[in-house]
Amino acid sequence: MSDSSLLNQLIESLRCLPGIGPKSAQRMAFHLLERDRDAGRQLARVMDAAMERIGRCERCRTLTEHTRCQICANARRNVSLLCIVEQPSDIVAIEQAADYDGLYFVLGGRLSPLDGIGPEELGLDRLEARFNEPELDEAILAISPTVEGLATAHYISELARCSSLRLSRIAHGVPLGGELEFVDGGTLAHAFAGRQGL
Repeated sequence: MSDSSLLNQLIESLRCLPGIGPKSAQRMAFHLLERDRDAGRQLARVMDAAMERIGRCERCRTLTEHTRCQICANARRNVSLLCIVEQPSDIVAIEQAADYDGLYFVLGGRLSPLDGIGPEELGLDRLEARFNEPELDEAILAISPTVEGLATAHYISELARCSSLRLSRIAHGVPLGGELEFVDGGTLAHAFAGRQGL
């Protein structure tokens, strides 16, 4: 089999997905070709349409095939709350797990000068404009507590300083059902620092 064969191209193309190594990609390719070609054709059609038609919401920067996403277009959402997240997948997690009815802003990552990710790439000028909207009362930072995440949170807090809105951060600490002996020191320190009264 030559390296430029369609089969090898398919396997290599599947490897672009996160967590898919050479063996997993090979299994997927063989499964589609040997057992489910109709599913493979459907996957190809949907992937092609998604790549062409899905873009960013003009308001919150999440992924959508419309000018505004369903959340931003929903008049019943609480416009006084704005949750700032790193990725569109964070919105899905919050919507499924939390009782949150506000709006969102998707950064698309964290500040990382070494990787060439600065304020422009994260749309922080657009976020600063949102901070000045009169109906906004609180912005909630839901950013990972990594070094880059903390730097991003600090930068955003400086942007918010000029506005009258309240800036808060989601709690960090011991996960529900977690055992203390398996929790890392940084997480445990955050849990103690953010403890609440009973």
